[in-house]
Amino acid sequence: MCYKCNRPQIACLCSHITPIKTKTLFVILMHPKEYKYIKNNTGRLTHLSLENSKLFVAVDFSNHSHVNDIINDKNNHCVILYPSNDSLCINEEKLQLEGKNLVIFIIDATWDSAKPILRLSKNLHDLSRISFTHTKTSAYSFKRQPFKEALSTMESTGCVLDILKKQNLETISSDELDNFLNPFNEMIKYQMEYVNSQPRFRSGND
Repeated sequence: MCYKCNRPQIACLCSHITPIKTKTLFVILMHPKEYKYIKNNTGRLTHLSLENSKLFVAVDFSNHSHVNDIINDKNNHCVILYPSNDSLCINEEKLQLEGKNLVIFIIDATWDSAKPILRLSKNLHDLSRISFTHTKTSAYSFKRQPFKEALSTMESTGCVLDILKKQNLETISSDELDNFLNPFNEMIKYQMEYVNSQPRFRSGND
């Protein structure tokens, strides 16, 4: 095992990761199921690809000291990426930071698992929610998505970075942005090669 990307050595993605430095602090809140059981974990890849990021694992973050320190820091402007009727669509409206450091919380979980994290974590309830619109289809072709517009954690983060760059809230280069999804794309490529290499079983009537 590679204990950095949490994948078998034969499928290690570390050589495809080039961490980028951002002004924004990305805080990835990972559900334990993602941490323990799911090897194609894009939350971990996102964390490894962003120098200014933190990753914490839990379901209820209410009493998580590190999360609370970030939220309670008066120098931070904290928001959570979660679509809802009252979320701020950052495609249409620029975040007003008023000189504070932007912190974006991202829940890394399936849609069904993300709901209890948000419900139980009382310290997240008062955070402003942000969302974005897009016309992309997830490259996560071997994993069923709950709806066609759903993106993986890494794809969503890439979209956010692109928007922040356009709003001059980030100064990352176009090359850095283009290369951000390299480990994700390599993961998809490896997984599809594995799927296509498996024998096809036929019924007796075929």
